[in-house]
Amino acid sequence: MNINSLVRPNIIQLKPYASARDEFKDFKKSMTFLDANENPFETGLNRYPDPQQSALKIRLSSIKDCNANQLLLGNGSDEVLDLIFRAFCEPGKDKVILLPPTYGMYEVLANLNNIETIKIPLNTDFQPNVSDILKASNSNCKILFLCSPNNPTANSFGAEVIEELLLKFKGIVVIDEAYIDFSEQESWSSRLTEFPNLIIIQTLSKAFGLAGIRLGIAIASPEFISILNRIKPPYNINQLTQQSALNKLENLELVTNQIELIKNERIRVLSALQNIDFVRRRYSSDANFILVQVDDANKRYQQLIDKEIVVRNRTKEQGCNNCLRFTIGTPEENTKLLTVLKSLT
Repeated sequence: MNINSLVRPNIIQLKPYASARDEFKDFKKSMTFLDANENPFETGLNRYPDPQQSALKIRLSSIKDCNANQLLLGNGSDEVLDLIFRAFCEPGKDKVILLPPTYGMYEVLANLNNIETIKIPLNTDFQPNVSDILKASNSNCKILFLCSPNNPTANSFGAEVIEELLLKFKGIVVIDEAYIDFSEQESWSSRLTEFPNLIIIQTLSKAFGLAGIRLGIAIASPEFISILNRIKPPYNINQLTQQSALNKLENLELVTNQIELIKNERIRVLSALQNIDFVRRRYSSDANFILVQVDDANKRYQQLIDKEIVVRNRTKEQGCNNCLRFTIGTPEENTKLLTVLKSLT
């Protein structure tokens, strides 16, 4: 695949902005820095951060089993997704394919960038309709978004389904793996060399417990990453975020233990929900949340609010009639949820 054929022509011709820290990176203590119009008085944060987040990328590459030049970091996954739209989709001309019910920001970002969306609903098992997707795609369909494990349905898409789409879809396939750490399936990052049209999105917000620092990750070929680097803001990842991430990544054992606890609690909550009278269906989960169909989602949502428990009401999402989404909390929070659910009439 010729990646340049997918890039907007003006992006190929764009001369990237070079920041002061792009031009000079050798931070020796003996250096006097008078190049970036920074405040000279030391606060620990008076200097601009590394615009390429080199130390963090090296650490992440060892964890993700990829090269540092295969990583792009964003101010949350939403910035990464927005950069993908801006790099590859011509406003008012190109289209993307979405598979509802799915993460709502794909459509928001498409609208912000004046990109038409083609919606191909998931089937009744919440799996992609491959034939319908391929039938709807044409030369102006630049991107197919696959959220796996999917939000809000919590299930992973079949590996054979994803592989067929990677082989047959003519544009870019973006696999959003925000919840991959809770899944029994492996990340598709291990197969990047097989599929040159693949971009993977991950995050430190979920399994790593760093939603507050807003750090999203794109894993792709160096060619894709180079294009996205051309248009990203120069200092998009601040110093506090970079340092917080590095600190967290020093204790992977804690992260692993918390993931296992959440997965065990997921089993416990799913099992207990079968004894709740108004629960109509419990969907299997490969994420850190559960989708549950109840008798009356609006009523049950408000009852939980009245008991000071906040969940997500997903009844308006396609295919999710009368569905609530429960995030798996601490054991104490999950016990509270189950106790309250049993008390409702």
